[in-house]
Amino acid sequence: MLALCKNTLSSNAAQNVFVFTYDWLRRYRGAWHLERKLLFPAYVFLDSEDENILLGELKKCRITAKRGNRLIPMDKEEERFLKILCGKGHHLQMSRGVICKGVPHITEGPLKGMESRICKIDRHKRLAQIMTTTRRDSGLLPAGLEIMEKVI
Repeated sequence: MLALCKNTLSSNAAQNVFVFTYDWLRRYRGAWHLERKLLFPAYVFLDSEDENILLGELKKCRITAKRGNRLIPMDKEEERFLKILCGKGHHLQMSRGVICKGVPHITEGPLKGMESRICKIDRHKRLAQIMTTTRRDSGLLPAGLEIMEKVI
């Protein structure tokens, strides 16, 4: 779908077509490997200045008619949060931190300063679930988080 939108839509309709990704660490063959996964697996994001031109081209190309695809506009708060978290590259990088008396303290990465949004940390998978204002996936996003130490 990403390639179809990039190849079909004009630059007037969509200035940018992209997906959000995130880093996570996975252990296999005795070592840790940094991998990239889709943050929203079923979504392709279209950045457009004029919604009417975008809708016209999508209908003309019949992109939204396949498999029940539909457009969901993103609200400004949602967009701002994802831009802060993922940056211009639309990629959520790995964060690192420590747990002190049961409270996470992020020392580096995009989650620094967002400790209050962390709902759950899986230290074995090196993943955190963070609360967001988005309405996708029940408001939780996965984020790569490596806890370097736990202080009691």
